[in-house]
Amino acid sequence: MDSIVIEGGHRLEGRVRINGAKNSALPIMAACILLSGRARIKGVPNITDIQTLSKILENLGGEIKRCEDGELEIIFRDGENEGKFTVPYELASEMRASICVLGPLLAKRHRAKVPKPGGCNSFGPRAVDLHIEALKALGAQIELSWGIWDASADRLKGVKFTFAKKTVLGTCNIMTAAVLAEGTTVIEYAACEPEVQDLAHFLNKAGAKITGIGESKLIIEGVRKLHEVDYEIIPDRIEAGTFMVASAITQGDVILENARAEHLGAVIDKLREIGVEIITDGTTIRVKGNSTYRPVDLTTLPYPGMPTDMQAQFMALLCTAKGKSIITEKIFSDRFKHAEELAVMGAIIHREGPIAAITGVPFLSGANVKVTDLRAGAGLVLAGLAAKGSTHVHDIYHLDRGYEKFEERLSKIGAVIKRVP
Repeated sequence: MDSIVIEGGHRLEGRVRINGAKNSALPIMAACILLSGRARIKGVPNITDIQTLSKILENLGGEIKRCEDGELEIIFRDGENEGKFTVPYELASEMRASICVLGPLLAKRHRAKVPKPGGCNSFGPRAVDLHIEALKALGAQIELSWGIWDASADRLKGVKFTFAKKTVLGTCNIMTAAVLAEGTTVIEYAACEPEVQDLAHFLNKAGAKITGIGESKLIIEGVRKLHEVDYEIIPDRIEAGTFMVASAITQGDVILENARAEHLGAVIDKLREIGVEIITDGTTIRVKGNSTYRPVDLTTLPYPGMPTDMQAQFMALLCTAKGKSIITEKIFSDRFKHAEELAVMGAIIHREGPIAAITGVPFLSGANVKVTDLRAGAGLVLAGLAAKGSTHVHDIYHLDRGYEKFEERLSKIGAVIKRVP
C-alpha cells in the first residue's frame, strides 16, 4: 500500500488548476442511466471514486469512455439493458455514492438492487434511511435483505415530501427518481449545495423540468424521456479549499485557477478571519499566507455554512495559530479521527463530544500518521507541509478517492513530497 513522504517547511508558490467537482460528477454520472443515448461530461476528475462508479455503470449496461480532451462519455441505449439492475457488492462497498444509482434505476428500469454503500465510515455511520423514505413516498416498494436494498416500482408518482434533515445524496436520489415520475414532485427542506444545483442543471439540460434550484424547495414536473446532453460540471470547492489552506499553512502565495469564490464564501470568510489574505478575480483566487494567525471558532453546517469536508484541513491550520480555537462539528459528530494523528505530530487538541479545542503550538513535528478517511488524509498532508522534519502519511488510498495526482500538483508549486510503495 502506497504512502506519501513529505519534507516540511517549504513555501508553496505558483498556480494550480482546480478540477471538476467529485461530488457533482458522481450523481451526474448515475443520472445518465435516465438518458436515452449519450452524455458527454466535461471536467470529471480521474480519481478512484469515478473509476469505481464507472465500473458500476458498466455492470448496468453503460458504455464508458474517457476521451483525450478529459471528457467522460457515457452511453445507455434504450431497450438493451432492462434486466440489469443489480450493483455488485464489491463495488458498492468501496464508495458511499454508489447509492446514487438507486433513484435512476427505479425511474428508468423500475427495479434496483443496491447494497448498503461503503466509503469513509471512520467518522460514524451515515444512514440512507432518508433516501429510502423519499423513494417510498414516490411509490417504490423497498426492502432490506442481507444488506441489499431491493426496490421496485411499476410507475413512480409525484408527491410532496419533506426531509427530516438536509441530505445531499438523499436530495439527489429523489430528484433523479422524480424527473421521470408521473405528475409533480415537491421536495421540502432539500439540500442546497452547489453540487445538488449542478445535478439539477444537468437534468434540465437533458430535458427535465426542475425549478427552485438553489432553494430549499424543489419542484419537479415529471417528463416521459430525457435526451442526449453535453455538460461541464462545476469546479470542486473542496479541492479548491484544500489548496487554499495548503497555501495558508505554508505561508505561501498560490493562485487557484478554475475556482468559484461564490461557492467558497464560508471558507474565504474564515481564512480572512484567521489572517490569510484572499484576492478573488473572476475564476481565480489568490491566497497569500503569513507567519502569524489568529485563533477562531468554527462550526460546520449545511451549505452555505462551513463544509464538514473542510473541517480536517482547518484543524491542521489552526494547530499553527497562536491561541485557542474551537471547532464544533454539527454534520458528523464523530469526524475527529484526524485529531489523534495530529496529536502525534505535536498538536494540542482536546475533544469533548462534537467539539474540539485546539491550542496552537509553535510548530508541528514530522511523524508517521495514518489516514482514516478522505478529508482527514488531506488535513494530514497539509500538516506535513508545515511540519518540521519528515512526515510519512500511510493508507493514502483514501486520498486517491477524491484528489487527482494530489502529491504531483503540490510538488509543482513547491512542496517536497513524493509517493512511495
